[in-house]
Amino acid sequence: MITRLAPAKVNLYLKVLGKRADGYHHILTLMQRVGLYDELTFSPGSDGLAVRCPGSELPEDKGNIVHRAARSLFEHVSRSPGVEITIGKNIPIAAGLGGGSSDAATTLLTLNEMFEFGCSGEELMKIGARIGADVPFFIFGKTAWATGIGERLEPAGDIPALSFLLVNPGFELSTRTVYEGLKMGLTNGVIQYNMPRFQTLTQVVRGLYNDLERVSIRLHPVISEIKKLLMEHGAIGSLMSGSGPTVFGIFRNEEDTIAAEREVAKVQVGSVFRAQSIP
Repeated sequence: MITRLAPAKVNLYLKVLGKRADGYHHILTLMQRVGLYDELTFSPGSDGLAVRCPGSELPEDKGNIVHRAARSLFEHVSRSPGVEITIGKNIPIAAGLGGGSSDAATTLLTLNEMFEFGCSGEELMKIGARIGADVPFFIFGKTAWATGIGERLEPAGDIPALSFLLVNPGFELSTRTVYEGLKMGLTNGVIQYNMPRFQTLTQVVRGLYNDLERVSIRLHPVISEIKKLLMEHGAIGSLMSGSGPTVFGIFRNEEDTIAAEREVAKVQVGSVFRAQSIP
């Protein structure tokens, strides 16, 4: 039996560059792993693939991204599955934190190790890209700029350590619905973009940006209220992560984050999580 932690992520920067013919969007995003984790336990068995999600409403069949990831890997190596995977959910679902993608990536990495399949990281990332756009990032395993639909990755360099307070208002927000709310036409021609600098805390805070935020706020104005609340309690910058609805605040140090956590929790706007960035 092997137990692994699957971290969440936040998007420090997300710019939508255009719409593709297949319905996906070209993006430029800076993704940062944070110390909020799901816990996955892998138990080898003699036959079959079983996914368990105790205490969660997640499906336990092919509707679960972990089930699809495991099945895809066994098919890739032409092996019959023989494992039971138990998911302990701590990362909110459909929250802009990449929990499902992280669980899928952790599944690919762990099964490859457990059964000694010998797949390279590049192979696993290609399998992951077919499962979900954020899966390759979690296999990549470091802070990264992502382009394309999120599958083309390059290391982000020297981003400072960051202290976060995450607030999830308790409802799910469909990524597809938010992107459709941009109402972008198909993009033709070469896409031009520049990557901002995120090498100091000041640059990180000044560079916080998310094209999807205005759509999500239009659907759920409470997102804007949470941003304001975090700033009122000491955040030096605040942004919605991904397609939302989770909002994060960045604080100067962990002491300020702890103090804010105590005050924000009193307002009862949702679930509150304190987390540090993962290099």
